[in-house]
Amino acid sequence: MGKIDDATLKALKEKALSVRLGIIEALGIDHRGHLGGSMSCADIVTALYFYKMKHSAKSPDDPDRDRFIMSKGHSVLAQYAALAEAGYFGKDVLATTKSLGSVLQGHPERETPGVEANTGSLGQGFSMGVGMAIAGKLDKRDYHVYVIVGDGELAEGQIWEATMASNVYSLDNLTVIVDMNGIQAMGKTRDRYAIQNIPGRFAAFGWKTFEIDGHDLADIVGTLDKATAVKGAPTAVIARTVKGKGVTFAENSHDYHNNLLTPETREKAIASVMAM
Repeated sequence: MGKIDDATLKALKEKALSVRLGIIEALGIDHRGHLGGSMSCADIVTALYFYKMKHSAKSPDDPDRDRFIMSKGHSVLAQYAALAEAGYFGKDVLATTKSLGSVLQGHPERETPGVEANTGSLGQGFSMGVGMAIAGKLDKRDYHVYVIVGDGELAEGQIWEATMASNVYSLDNLTVIVDMNGIQAMGKTRDRYAIQNIPGRFAAFGWKTFEIDGHDLADIVGTLDKATAVKGAPTAVIARTVKGKGVTFAENSHDYHNNLLTPETREKAIASVMAM
């Protein structure tokens, strides 16, 4: 653990670029999908798969692999792009997303290589992550569980039951990352269902909390290292992000929570990402 070196940071930035381009490839043309939330967590997903997590496409069932759950399952395009980049399936498969018979559907499913849990009903992925962390403790396994939740998802009561249980069982092998992009399906989160002092809420349940810039890879990986070093308590990372980050016409817009790209806007999206 320590400051990330320049070469590692450069490599991660290149991976993040590939993940963003993979998201666009998976979304395709004239197919609705969740561009905004996938782009907002792309840097976090990149840091997890290509810096922090123990995992391998060659041994996907390793009992000591780290587990990742995309609890805000609609943002699975970011995970698909990372899994393709990591070799769990060919990058050509991304273009089949949401098509009949594809292993890549609109929300995570266990049939997809590298996916640990079916998610989509908001809040449930967090609870499954708690179960996996408890199982790791009982089985004396050396793995860590990472869960990404959306800030809008925090309105689910199940989230706070899981938060309380995580402290009761001292799940220091669990890290939850809140993708706080401030936008949900119908508008700004603060206007739809305002939840004040998110870090303080987790801290009140006994969690060790951190706040980061969710697009600063050095900040992300440094904080993940700090989080996994915590003993005796679960950790929450509150990541300030931008909905649609990298696609300028989609940034901070609920219009691209679930929308499509035309041939013209797809080219604009690619050009925007390449210019980051």
